[in-house]
Amino acid sequence: MNREKFAWMLSLVLITVLAFSLPGSFAQRDDDYSFVRTIVDIHRQIAANYVDPVNESKLREGAIEGMMSELDPFSVYVPETQQEAFDSQLEGSFKGVGIMLNQLEDGRIEVVTPIDGSPAFRAGVMSGDIILKVNGEAIKEMKLKDVVAKVAGPVGTPVTLTVQHLDGQVVDLTMNREEIIVPTVKGYTRTADNGWDYYVSHNPKIAYIRVTQFTPDTTDKLKTAVTGLLADGMQGLILDLRFNPGGRLEEAVQMVDLFISSGKIVTTKGRNRPEDTKYAQAEGTLPWFPMVVLVNEYSASAAEIVAGSLMDNQRAVVVGQRTYGKGSVQELIPLEGNSGELKLTVAYWYLPSGRLVHRKKDATTWGVEPQIPVAVDPAGEQKILQERYQMEQFRRPVPPSMTQPTTATNPSESASTPPVDPQLQQAVTILIGRVILQNEPRPAAATTTAPTTLPVTQPAGEVE
Repeated sequence: MNREKFAWMLSLVLITVLAFSLPGSFAQRDDDYSFVRTIVDIHRQIAANYVDPVNESKLREGAIEGMMSELDPFSVYVPETQQEAFDSQLEGSFKGVGIMLNQLEDGRIEVVTPIDGSPAFRAGVMSGDIILKVNGEAIKEMKLKDVVAKVAGPVGTPVTLTVQHLDGQVVDLTMNREEIIVPTVKGYTRTADNGWDYYVSHNPKIAYIRVTQFTPDTTDKLKTAVTGLLADGMQGLILDLRFNPGGRLEEAVQMVDLFISSGKIVTTKGRNRPEDTKYAQAEGTLPWFPMVVLVNEYSASAAEIVAGSLMDNQRAVVVGQRTYGKGSVQELIPLEGNSGELKLTVAYWYLPSGRLVHRKKDATTWGVEPQIPVAVDPAGEQKILQERYQMEQFRRPVPPSMTQPTTATNPSESASTPPVDPQLQQAVTILIGRVILQNEPRPAAATTTAPTTLPVTQPAGEVE
């Protein structure tokens, strides 16, 4: 065999081996082309022979959704037309005037609450207002979604709402549409000037903060709030993560890092992703104070990282119900030709204890199991939500003539009365016990180690 023929045969063998061994090789491409040919042929047959006319774009999206349906429910295809709205949800912002609306049983459109600092709030829209007109057009008998569409519009453009206040006064309020940033860090109730009162108890000083989701500035806002409370003498903190659907992984990591100075926070592992463990850093850690985290079955994703990691690091007591079990990492992958993007699950995350929180098919264990379980049925959860919404709404200024004289109270009797919320009541009981009964000191330096052991004696009859 001459040298040329041998070299040619050797090259052919190498090419064949490479084609069947390398990712993205000829063998893989042939499989891809075969799959695409089948899809194209099916599409052609439907377009040519189906009994009724078909919508081409819906056919394409249906084919994609069929493929995605074989994956987990958190992997989705986002069409190009929906990208802006989808991305804005991840950023915790949207465009409009900043009001939450509700349609009453009689068909009227009611303002639930204006968003803090929004154009609607600044223009004078109040909770309980009834919207009568949008830009002079009566909206009687319109559906809520149609009213929302009329109120929405390009940023910078004006809209006039004709509203009826609770006192019967009808006014025209004009405002410009803006990009609205949804507040994700909230206190216990509104003050007279529509700021936040964070204290669920004033003696001892037990603060309450609710985090509604994890957007790019959530941790910064939480740190600002807690720093101010510490300066005011806060003795314990309740961090409420109930009904929190999660959000950005990096925000969860940063939030845990606020409260611990060392140790693992979370580890992510994926089939085609390197294992990645996040560790706490001493710099920027807040001083130690007693802490309880509230969770329920609607606490998911980033909320589970925060609750589980603080529990595993013995930094907080977790109270409530087992969490949702959404312990997976999604990446946004742009598709070629500006044809949309994939939100695709690429890894799972694991708590410092090594526990996989994600609820896989047929799993018997998942989520974060509270150290102190307190069950609430669905009707009770609705009452909790309604009460929270009421306490978070902006207060209507009270005329001086309507104010009632108040009598001074003994400081020991000045604790606020918690709402009918057994999980929150349990958290308050725990923290009062740790602050008062255990007489735990507050270290001057940042640390993750409590002066006394974390297990808490549970009051009989209050915990299920």
